[in-house]
Amino acid sequence: MQLEPTTLDTINKWLNGNYDKTTKAEIQDLLDKNETTALTDAFYRDLEFGTGGLRGIMGAGSNRINKYTIGTATQGLSNYLLKKYPGEKISVAIAHDSRNNSDVFSKVTADVFSANGIHVYFFEALRPTPELSFAIRHLKCKSGVMLTASHNPKEYNGYKAYGEDGGQFTAPDDKLVMQEVAAITDISQVKFDRIEENIEEIGTGIDNLYLEEIAKLSVSPEAILRQNDLKIVYSPIHGTGITLAPKALAKFGFTNVTVVEEQSEPDGNFPTVVYPNPEEKEAMTLALQKAQEIDADLVLATDPDADRVGIAVKNNGGEFELLNGNQTGSLLIHYLLNAWEEKGKLTGDQYIVKTIVTTNLIDAIAASKNVTCYNTLTGFKWIGQLITQLQGKKTFIGGGEESYGYSVGELVRDKDAIISCAFIAEMTAYYKDKGTSLYNAMLDMYVEYGVYREELVSLTKKGKSGAEEIKAMMEKFRNNPPAQLGGSKVTTLKDYELRTETDLTNNTSKPLELPKSDVLQFITEDGSIISARPSGTEPKIKFYCSVNAPLADKAQFKEVEGQLSDKIAKLMADLQA
Repeated sequence: MQLEPTTLDTINKWLNGNYDKTTKAEIQDLLDKNETTALTDAFYRDLEFGTGGLRGIMGAGSNRINKYTIGTATQGLSNYLLKKYPGEKISVAIAHDSRNNSDVFSKVTADVFSANGIHVYFFEALRPTPELSFAIRHLKCKSGVMLTASHNPKEYNGYKAYGEDGGQFTAPDDKLVMQEVAAITDISQVKFDRIEENIEEIGTGIDNLYLEEIAKLSVSPEAILRQNDLKIVYSPIHGTGITLAPKALAKFGFTNVTVVEEQSEPDGNFPTVVYPNPEEKEAMTLALQKAQEIDADLVLATDPDADRVGIAVKNNGGEFELLNGNQTGSLLIHYLLNAWEEKGKLTGDQYIVKTIVTTNLIDAIAASKNVTCYNTLTGFKWIGQLITQLQGKKTFIGGGEESYGYSVGELVRDKDAIISCAFIAEMTAYYKDKGTSLYNAMLDMYVEYGVYREELVSLTKKGKSGAEEIKAMMEKFRNNPPAQLGGSKVTTLKDYELRTETDLTNNTSKPLELPKSDVLQFITEDGSIISARPSGTEPKIKFYCSVNAPLADKAQFKEVEGQLSDKIAKLMADLQA
């Protein structure tokens, strides 16, 4: 394999440019060993500053996370802020997670902002992503940056950029920031020289304010008071959750929280797991072992930057079962709406939000309570944008997405595992106080609304060739949609890229009101839904499958669930045929 001329030009630019000796030595070593595949992946393009920022493998190269790509992103963001707020005092907040080099990259980010005359509120040590969102709003910052790659493998890091509302940038600002980053064509344009007086450390003061505001959101404090010794096992999976999740649980009134000691220390190598992702059963192994040991009521585990939470509950056979993101999100919304209704707080001005690939069970629950349920594009930034748009007009109760991200109340504009941990524990106490369990509450919910079964199927396609393969797959589905899936005719195609919904039966179309996005949805005659989209943060194409069926009796749950799982397997087999 030969290096393409444009790739070789970029490599030479780095070898001869104003880059440090270690970086140049790493590149030269790959050249000496003729590692053309590695060099191509590292240099065939500039790491794309997308609508959420940067995410990639750490290392030398234009398509890698390193001091220079982080610096370029920050210079571009600085240029955007200076143009958007001319003559104003501009401040930003910066936080980082437990990943390797997150602390180093956060300092680089602070250096560049400060060198551009921007005031930096710099968290003194690692903190959860949602606290950064809270801090941006509380400190009236114009922007903020979180150094994290969320739940990606340990080789990754990333850079999440936020606007003044505490949410990730949306249109038109996202494109304006991207343009400013793309306009930087030489590393000499980046100001790396730190100006110390422009940097102010923050920490426990913001922690305490955040925790106090979370506690004010509690809906069922009397249930917690009676069930304060609820046995909770918590794991931060070597991440930032350890800084605040146990404190939030204590603030709500829970007195019996057991932290998984083997995973309590922040560590970017994530030594006890393959992936630091609570969506993965393997990452929950130690927490489940501890739960069995102490006969816990609830298991909670958060990802490295503590914006996602996975849970496990005891089933009626006494075994712990992991719930998926759709199940947890549905339970949480079901609980919140019931608790608000019991307190007489549902006045018609409230709403919840979910994404288009999140279970429609949430829509059904909201409809039964006459509460508006909005659907947004995939990504919590769209939920955050809607909360900002409706602030002062309607009240956001809660919302979330299938990928284990939820939030309650209007404190933050990102998914929040700290708030979610507190409310999942409150929900568990609420049902225990009524003489039942979270598992039985789920079964009762299914009897009322039907069993909704969702599965996510991801295909990993790495590197340049993988990106091209994913693009070709989406074009194929878009131009030649399947005629049937799982034995049922495909009747509707929603193309969010073209912003059209097509009735395939009579070949008529109508516009979709959501912003443009590379997502396709196939809806069958029997109500099954498959959504296809390339991941914005990982080298994957994702398929979200959703099916449902009525449940006459709780005793039939496992049988119906099995039937629905078989149906999903048939849907996916047809799609990949």
